[in-house]
Formats: sequence, C-alpha cells, structure tokens
Amino acid sequence: MIFTRAKFWLSSALAVFVLAGCASDSSRAPVVDHGAPEKTSAVPIVESVTTVTHVTKSVQPDKDWRPQTYVVQKGDTLYAIAFNHGLDYHELAQINNIQNPDVILAGQELHLFTSVPMAVKPKVPAAKLVESKPVEIPLKESPKVALLPYSGQAVAEIQKMQEISKPAPVAVAVVEPKPDAQTETPPEPQPASDSKPEAVAESAAVDDTLEWGMPTSGKVVGEFSESANRKGIDISGKQGQTIVASAAGKVVYSGSGLRGYGKLVIIKHNNTFLSAYAHNDLVLVKEGETVTKGQKIAEMGNSDSDQVKLHFEIRKFGKPVDPAKLLPLVKS
Repeated sequence: MIFTRAKFWLSSALAVFVLAGCASDSSRAPVVDHGAPEKTSAVPIVESVTTVTHVTKSVQPDKDWRPQTYVVQKGDTLYAIAFNHGLDYHELAQINNIQNPDVILAGQELHLFTSVPMAVKPKVPAAKLVESKPVEIPLKESPKVALLPYSGQAVAEIQKMQEISKPAPVAVAVVEPKPDAQTETPPEPQPASDSKPEAVAESAAVDDTLEWGMPTSGKVVGEFSESANRKGIDISGKQGQTIVASAAGKVVYSGSGLRGYGKLVIIKHNNTFLSAYAHNDLVLVKEGETVTKGQKIAEMGNSDSDQVKLHFEIRKFGKPVDPAKLLPLVKS
C-alpha cells in the first residue's frame, strides 16, 4: 500500500515536470541585448514639410546690350544715335570731340562711353618704381702708425691724419632698367566709373524705385507693337493740353531734330531709362534742365503729325518698351 502511494506521487511529479518543460518551450521570455544597436524599420520616415505660400524670386537686372563703339550709317544723326542707345547727345559729342552735333560722317566710328577697349586704345604702361640701395664699396684699411711727442701740435696732426684716412662719400646714380620688349606688362585696371556712366547694379537699384505717372490725360489711340514697329503709345487730346514729365530726370533733348517726332522732349531718368514726348505744340523746358515728376514740360499739338496727340515712349538702354506695362492707361 505504501509502495503504491509512493509510485503514484512519483508519477504525478514526473507529469508535472514534463508539462512545465513543454510550457516553457512554447512561450519563452524575450531576450533583450542592450549592447546591440536597434534595428531600423524598413518603412522610410517621412518628415513634415512646411508649405511655402509666398515665394520671393530674385529678379536679375537686364543686361546692358550697348557696345562700346558705333559706326555711323548713312542718314544717321547724332541725336538719333544717342536716343537709340539711351544716351545724352551732349556727352556723346564731348566723348568724340565733336564740335558741331549736326555734322557727322558715314563710316565714322563713335565711342559711346568714356572707356575704350585695350585693342582700340592701348595704354602706355606706367614707369616702374625702382628701389635704390646704397652700393657698398669695400675699403682696404691699413693702420697708420706715427710716433710723435705729446703736445697740442701733435694732437692736431694726429686728428688731421685721421680725417685724411676717412673714405670720401660716394655718389651712386641708379639707372632704371628699360622694360624688355618681350616682357608683357599687365594693363592698369580701369576705374569702375569710367567703364560706363554708372554701374549696372546701381542703375538697377534706381530703376526699382522709379515711379511712373501719366504724361497727360486722354485715351490711347495707338498702342505699342514691336511687330508693327510702333515704339510707343499715342494719347489723344486737345490743342494746348498740358504735358507733364512722367518721372523725375534731366532734359537731354529739346527740339525738332529727330524726323517723325515733331517738337520733341527727351528726359533721361537714370542710366537705364529715357522717356520721350513728341508732336508738341509748345515746349517749355530747355536742355540740361532738371525736372520733377508731374512738372509741366510742354503743350500738346500736332507737329509732324496728322492729328493732335501725344506720342509717348519709354526706352530701356535705348530700346523701346511697352508703356502699358508701367502706366495705368485708358484705352479707347
């Protein structure tokens, strides 16, 4: 009986041990190795992106297309050449040493700006400064011995002998070496103010702040068109109607020297922009005069035109641009 109970308890303990082993194999505790790097997920991480609602674009200033020189063609006038290149004809005449602006010759080469390329006007290299050093002349020294009894006369005699033994000062003439013909001397850099009247970057800054106003009231009866070679706009009005400066600047032309424009006023606003006011009946400003925006400069007329109107142009580096992009126009 006792043996039967012991056998029963032994079988029960063995069964419990087997069941515990099976349970431990099916659900083992996870093992964490804190020394190993963590595995990254195969799904890429998407960072949050901030949506930009306002994008500021950097506006590059227009390049100055104008060449350094221009060859006069048949039928050209100095006034038209200056107008087509956005220049003051007074300055153009001065640069080219023209005494009479009405006299230019076909084939004549005009410099449009004060500086000229090296191929046209070679510069003479400036003389180099030569650093002169004193020439050391070795002197042969030999001691002079004299035995004289001590006296005032003997001391004076010794001093005289010492003065004679001193070397005389040597005058050295330093001759500047002539530059070798095969040695290229780099040209001196041109000042920035001489390359063109103003730097492009500076003129672009001025252009950004230039505010345009209507030169007169009325309806637009002629629009700008590059294909039709219409270089400006035509605004209708009445005889004697007020014409004002569209922006502040300097009057660089006032006269009737440009064919097809009648009595014309040209204002230079900066190194980039000119404005032109044509077919006037009466001109009220003179060349060289500084005007402000909105200042009366002329009265409307029909000079060199079949009707009373203002022909208005805006030119950028001498090239016509559409005034409708800059002015609040009223079209017919």
